[in-house]
Amino acid sequence: MIPTEKNILEAAEALDGQIVRTPTMPSRTLSEICGAEIFLKFENLQFTASFKERGAFWKLSNLTDAERKQGVIAMSRGNHAQGVAYHAQRLGIPATIVMPVNTPTIKVSHTEKFGARVVLEGESLVDAAQKAEALAAAEGLVFVHPYDDPFIVAGQGTAALEMLEDVPDLDVLAVPIGGGGLISGMALAARHTKPGIEVVGIQADMFPSMYNVFHGDQRECDGPTIAEGIAVSSPGVLTQEIVKAHVVDVLLASERNIEHAVALLLNVEKTVAEGAGAAGLAGIIQYPDRFAGRKVGVPICGGNIDSRLLAYVLLRELTREGRMLTVRVQSQDRPGFLGQITTIIGEAGGNIIDVSHNRLLTGLPAKSADIGLTIETRDAAHADAILALLRETGMQILQVTQD
Repeated sequence: MIPTEKNILEAAEALDGQIVRTPTMPSRTLSEICGAEIFLKFENLQFTASFKERGAFWKLSNLTDAERKQGVIAMSRGNHAQGVAYHAQRLGIPATIVMPVNTPTIKVSHTEKFGARVVLEGESLVDAAQKAEALAAAEGLVFVHPYDDPFIVAGQGTAALEMLEDVPDLDVLAVPIGGGGLISGMALAARHTKPGIEVVGIQADMFPSMYNVFHGDQRECDGPTIAEGIAVSSPGVLTQEIVKAHVVDVLLASERNIEHAVALLLNVEKTVAEGAGAAGLAGIIQYPDRFAGRKVGVPICGGNIDSRLLAYVLLRELTREGRMLTVRVQSQDRPGFLGQITTIIGEAGGNIIDVSHNRLLTGLPAKSADIGLTIETRDAAHADAILALLRETGMQILQVTQD
């Protein structure tokens, strides 16, 4: 059953006061970078840091008394899990969540804090789904699908109603896609509210499942994507139908651009987005001509990113910008040589943040040492200038790590 406009409006009324009414705000800096007017909807400000609360609450609200007493089960890498667990706890419904074993620790711990029983099973959502279905059958639990459910789709669609209430003249929505629940609901709501609006899906390049359906392609779905929240190998049957009817295009975003979008949102907007949450912006960055000069609504659909992963992303971004330089230098093993190198770098304005000194590499002469330096610089030109100075003073550079 495809949800109707009435269903989405009913969901919006039920959600009033139950979730955060997140803002849709313009970003002047991102607009300048992207060549389009960018309006961000901060769904990462939900209590569980994800839009998934919308569909979860609406689905749970429509259970019978008997179903509530029996309990629910869901499979998820984290955001759907937290949404279901949180609202199940609020509504007094026992909840079990099956998660792949490689789910980020932060998402597992948050789900457990909401009182859910967490079962870790398999390497993928497919494995987790099989376990969840088996437990549902064995224990008589209601299976709450993360995307292929009309109540879930209708609940997610309320995000588009709010966006168009805040910015009625949006031209296009750039929406992340995994299984298709968010984009299906938003497309239905947006097209009913403003028939001329375009809805474009953005999917991670490593998991092009809905892209394959939309474009009739057969690309492989696999890889260690940073956007694990949309790493779905098989999109929903219901959502496929809605996407084909109401979405104008599905694009693929590279890992590099997803990382770049995560870093931009933190550095420019001072907001934390997970990889999946930043995928919409990544698509605009990767396909600027597709969105140029238009008013684009972008949901930041989740902010649950592991702190260590976020740190790696930011350091990699500094490297790409030329603001973090790693150099290996072959030195003479004599007093003062390391000081000579650090003096050159310091006088050039570089900030050394890490040094390693290794005399045991057998590929070097016995009277030599390998010095590794991590240097903070102003930009790529500054990094090049420091490298030039080291070479001019006779330093033998073995390796340089730059983008």
